Amino acid sequence: MDRHMGMPGHLFSTYFEEITSDDRLLPSHIGLIMALFYYHDPSSPFDFFHASRSRLMRFSRIKSITTYHKCLSELVEYGYLEYIPSWHPTNASRFRFIFGDRERGGNG
Repeated sequence: MDRHMGMPGHLFSTYFEEITSDDRLLPSHIGLIMALFYYHDPSSPFDFFHASRSRLMRFSRIKSITTYHKCLSELVEYGYLEYIPSWHPTNASRFRFIFGDRERGGNG
């Protein structure tokens, strides 16, 4: 994770505090966010980045494509990230983290 050392820590600290206090999110959501964090470009945290489903699933330990798509859809719905599918077998999809206030579920 050395490549993430130059990014503003407070930005993702706040982001991770939000996701861990959101009662709607399960460990699979958190794992997927961690995988996305690993594959994003730390020098430009507000920009889109590419990541493949197979790598994200492997990193997050999600075994089912159905679970992967459910978690991804919910993260988009809840306002944590933007997702642009590639639909091409060799081109990775595009993702972008969304920072800021959002409607929280549960007791948060």
